[in-house]
Amino acid sequence: MSSSFFVKAKENPKLSKKGKNTPVTKRKGDGDSAAKSKVRANKPTSKYNEEISSDSETEGPIVPRKRQSNEDNEYAETPQEKKLRLAKLYLEQLKDEEERKAEEDDFESDLIAGRLEEEVLEQKGKLQRLIAKDLIPPDASEIRVLRGHKLPITCLVISPDDKCIFSAAKDCSIIKWDVESGKKLHTIHGGRKGTEDRHVGHTAHILCMAVSSDGKYLATGDMNKLIMIWEAATCKHLYKFTGHKGPVSGLSFRKGTHDLYSASHDRSIKVWNVDENAYVETLFGHQDSITGLDSLSRERCVTAGGRDRTVRVWKIAEESQLVFHGHEGSIDCIQLINEEHMITGADDGSVSLWSVNKKKPLSTVKKAHGCHGDAELQQPHWVASVAALHNSDTVASGSHNSQVQLWKCGQNYRGLEPLFSIPVPGFVNSLKFSSAGQFLVAGVGQEHRLGRWWRLKEAKNGIYVIPLKRKPPNPEEAKMTE
Repeated sequence: MSSSFFVKAKENPKLSKKGKNTPVTKRKGDGDSAAKSKVRANKPTSKYNEEISSDSETEGPIVPRKRQSNEDNEYAETPQEKKLRLAKLYLEQLKDEEERKAEEDDFESDLIAGRLEEEVLEQKGKLQRLIAKDLIPPDASEIRVLRGHKLPITCLVISPDDKCIFSAAKDCSIIKWDVESGKKLHTIHGGRKGTEDRHVGHTAHILCMAVSSDGKYLATGDMNKLIMIWEAATCKHLYKFTGHKGPVSGLSFRKGTHDLYSASHDRSIKVWNVDENAYVETLFGHQDSITGLDSLSRERCVTAGGRDRTVRVWKIAEESQLVFHGHEGSIDCIQLINEEHMITGADDGSVSLWSVNKKKPLSTVKKAHGCHGDAELQQPHWVASVAALHNSDTVASGSHNSQVQLWKCGQNYRGLEPLFSIPVPGFVNSLKFSSAGQFLVAGVGQEHRLGRWWRLKEAKNGIYVIPLKRKPPNPEEAKMTE
């Protein structure tokens, strides 16, 4: 008993000296050797033990003190170890950054590859974005009407950035509208007949208009055989092109250039260079008045030949043409969907879908807008206008049955299915989709754009801005929107 008591007391003589000034008596014997071995065992932690007073030593057990000394040894690292640790940390950070950059580069390369693939398909005329399945009819309250023209609207175009609408009418005026606010930005007033020499602008019904793909130039054509070129931003008059021997019925800028194609009732196609204010060449082929024209980025244009019942694809560089037959009546409107496919409408009430590789329509819908008249003398509603959302499966047609009809093109443009109709009272003389596919614009009048066969008194001369609403992607989002 006595030896164990003295061993405990003599475990750390230095600490007890530092804590208390009273000397501790040492004893010889068995306890001495035990104490010496204990001191040897505790030598590595002597520095740590020196910092702790003898009071605290007697209070706490031995095991926790050893654990603390081990922890101290773990955290006490040499400068070389610290450098090594920091170097490893830096290398790990560099590795993480490289991985993140690699992921970003892969994402960007995938995006670029996707865009390039789309561009290649677009050039080949095989790009078909499936949009129609997501479209839903807008509410009547969501359709805006822009009023400003005194007489029926005959044609309109949307600026490439979708911010402005240019419209023209039988009152010979041109109005530039702001899409968002619906306000007039600029008005070019029409002049009276006989004032051509002193009036800057049109003095006859404007039948067609086009805007260049960069939004720089606006071109307008009228019944007086004139083509006017305007600066789109300011509506300042720039040039006047003369040369057609009949009313100018179709205009289109080649995408990405300032080359202008024009069509006329004189049955000719003319090519102009707007930058140089120059006439380039004339192409002939149609057997009757040309009623519509359209083009995209290839050096070619498509035309509707009216009562000669043909659609023609003109290869400008080769000065050659492809002739297509299919409609039973006068073909009054035409629009390209992509480089390989187009949509047409005729006064026999039919809407047809074409490929430039087939001489006959891929699909035709007869009586697309129904019929009017007595039971025995029913006549189909004329299709006065068509529009296509470029590189998609969505097209639209307009007549005078108070409806704008939206259609879905089948896989590879093999069919036409009706989507839904939008109530628009009056003659729908012009239709255009916005570039981004967010809205459809209809130019409406009380009369047909080419004549005065009927007059719908209940209709209003105006521009209808129709939003193209989409279905919510999934039920959860639908709940969130509600």
